[in-house]
Amino acid sequence: MTQTCELKAMGRAEGASLVGVADLSEFKKGWKVIPDDLLKPYSVAISVAVHLNDEILDVITDGPTIAYAQHYREINAKLDNITASLVDWIKQRGFTAEAVPASFITDEVNLLGNVSHKAVARMAGIGWQGKSLLIVSPQYGPRIRLATVLTDMPLVPDMPLKNRCGKCVECTKACPASAIKNVLADDRYESRDEALQFSRCADKTIEFKARAGIGARICGVCVKVCPFGKKKPQQ
Repeated sequence: MTQTCELKAMGRAEGASLVGVADLSEFKKGWKVIPDDLLKPYSVAISVAVHLNDEILDVITDGPTIAYAQHYREINAKLDNITASLVDWIKQRGFTAEAVPASFITDEVNLLGNVSHKAVARMAGIGWQGKSLLIVSPQYGPRIRLATVLTDMPLVPDMPLKNRCGKCVECTKACPASAIKNVLADDRYESRDEALQFSRCADKTIEFKARAGIGARICGVCVKVCPFGKKKPQQ
């Protein structure tokens, strides 16, 4: 436990808002990773989350702003710096580790990375998987971005959180692509299509990417409208 606490403290000192540990045994039962043997040397995954800027998110209306696009790139770079530091810290203690970049598409057709940061974050207790497929943390809602470190360091895994979306339909109503189906999963969705009309979401992000000053497949609307993570009004 001491080693796990030290690692989490180190991640937070480097700038992480949240750090969790996921047991990889479930992932090795056929979950999609690229390449297929990616997880073979490892026993756990470390999920790192960084809180997004509330002021930048709160002015989003029907799509990404230039400020959000720039912030998105900055946070991805910050996450990659944090995970690189964690990898170095682990290797200095004699274990193997590798970082999975914050935003890197390995499979352009299906829009998949080497491993799902969201799946790791859910198993690591960072948050539950919301109706938008985003990870919703109790502290920050979906206003986070994620990265992952794979390692054989013997760390104590965290436990997944109970889904708290309930009957809320805010992301469903606000989605500019009308892609969110308003389906609630107690545990996890078996596929993206269970929760989303994924092609609609994908096509909308292509449209947004083409806007002047955006240059990334992002949206931000469902992140902004989720009640979890919103600042409560001053009384």
